[in-house]
Amino acid sequence: MGNQVEKLTHLSYAEVPTADPNGLDPEEDAPRIGVSYIFSSDDDDLEDNVGETDRERNEEEAQYDGRNEVECAVYYRDDCVYERSSKTGDWSTYSPENLLNKCKPGDVLELVATGQYPHWAVYVGDFQVVHLHRAEIKNSFLTDASQGRRGRIVNDLYRFKPLSPDVVVQNAMEQVGAKELSWRNSECFAAWCRFGKREFKIGGEIRIGKQPYRLKIQLSEKKSHVLEFQSLEDLIMEKRRNDQIGKTAVVQELENHLNCTDETRHEQGTN
Repeated sequence: MGNQVEKLTHLSYAEVPTADPNGLDPEEDAPRIGVSYIFSSDDDDLEDNVGETDRERNEEEAQYDGRNEVECAVYYRDDCVYERSSKTGDWSTYSPENLLNKCKPGDVLELVATGQYPHWAVYVGDFQVVHLHRAEIKNSFLTDASQGRRGRIVNDLYRFKPLSPDVVVQNAMEQVGAKELSWRNSECFAAWCRFGKREFKIGGEIRIGKQPYRLKIQLSEKKSHVLEFQSLEDLIMEKRRNDQIGKTAVVQELENHLNCTDETRHEQGTN
């Protein structure tokens, strides 16, 4: 199944093809699933908080609970190229106003709210960010781009060598107004501005042959689950879906999938 490309937009784990028929990672005691995607756009840039009052937005800020965030790591072959873990940093979030006091031009920001895809942006100075929003690259004030979401600086989530802050800002500003886009979502765009790697662009990698990327989802201190992908772009889409639904829902999906798999094996063994 490694060479097979499936349309897997927003499928549950029970509907995802398994790379190893035994469902086990030969290197780690964690199930492994192979995933490929063909689809158009991430949903985060289609969501405006239309009609929200300032009071409702402030309530959303107060309600955001980082304890339901999914901890995970991304590997390209044997190299870890991304990691979000409570052990690797402080993932506290701040109101847009407080976040502005911490930002420097060239910083990559992540704006978060419960039940929404994370929205990424590049801080370019003068209280402004450049971000992909509603299929266009826009230059906005951070307070407007946040739409009531809390935020944090995420320069170090990806472990690629960053470009200089001036070049990051230049990359972002040169794209303002663009509508013929090379990125599926705000995260891919902001990461491309910071690192300049083609892997973040649409079609930046050919999806054939072996799946070199692995997404390791940390379910508990001793339990994890591994998914395989043919491109970084595809992996980011699944990672963002997990961010949107939260850790509790991800764990439930995986438990349902693994229980279903175990029942199928048992039935096959008794036939």
